[in-house]
Amino acid sequence: MSKDKITVTPAIRLLRNFNVDFIPYEYDYEEKGGTKQTADELNVEEHNVIKTLILDADGEIICMLMHGDKEVSLKELARIMGVKKVEPCDAKIAMNATGYMFGGTSPFGTKKNLPVYVQVTIFDLERIYINGGKRGLILQLSPDIIKTVLNPELVDVAI
Repeated sequence: MSKDKITVTPAIRLLRNFNVDFIPYEYDYEEKGGTKQTADELNVEEHNVIKTLILDADGEIICMLMHGDKEVSLKELARIMGVKKVEPCDAKIAMNATGYMFGGTSPFGTKKNLPVYVQVTIFDLERIYINGGKRGLILQLSPDIIKTVLNPELVDVAI
C-alpha cells in the first residue's frame, strides 16, 4: 500500500519527519478485537503486535509498549518507577493526553509529550506492528525506530 493513500495521522507525520521506514496496513477495525485481531488480519504472530497502553503512575500519565500476547506487571512497573501505584488511565484523560481514541492509540505523535516505557524484549524482534494513530491502521517497522523517535526507558515487566 502506498504511503500516500493512507490516512495521515499525527503518528504518520512524526515518522515522516524522522524520515524512517515503515509500511502501513489498514483493515476493518473490530471493537474489542485487540492485538489478536490485528495478528490474524496481518497473518503475523501476536507477540510481534505491540499494544500501546496509557497508564496513570501516581498522577503522571505515561505510555507503555508491550507485546500483544503479554500483560504488564503494574506492580513491577510501579517499583521500577519508584511510585506507589500504576493503573490504567481513565479513557477521557488518555484521549486528552494522546489525541487518539481508544483502539487507535499510537505512541508516536501524541498531543502531550509522555514518558515512554518499553518492554525490553520488543527489541529482540526484527519487525513489529504498532498502531498508526487510527483504529484499523497498523504500521510495520523496526523496533529500533522506537528508540530513535521516542527515547524510551526500557523495562522488563512482562507477565
